[in-house]
Amino acid sequence: MPHKCIRALVSGRVQGVFFRESTRQQAHKLGINGHAFNLADGRVEVLACGQGQQVDQLVQWLHVGPQYASVSRVELEELDPRSVKGFTTG
Repeated sequence: MPHKCIRALVSGRVQGVFFRESTRQQAHKLGINGHAFNLADGRVEVLACGQGQQVDQLVQWLHVGPQYASVSRVELEELDPRSVKGFTTG
């Protein structure tokens, strides 16, 4: 399976609802490396690198998010595959 990296900008009620930690947990289950950071404009930026099918599964999950989130939009950008280790939630 080819390696894939995406950058997702997730909009809606996605800060203060454990979105970053829940994303880290999902990524860990799927074997994905990257990060989930809060942005000043209220969105969450997610970098996800891993096997293509697993990255696609995480993207599907981002459209829903954790229990108290309300996702209104997910903007995706495919990036050149890169070497990222671990998953941070800075």
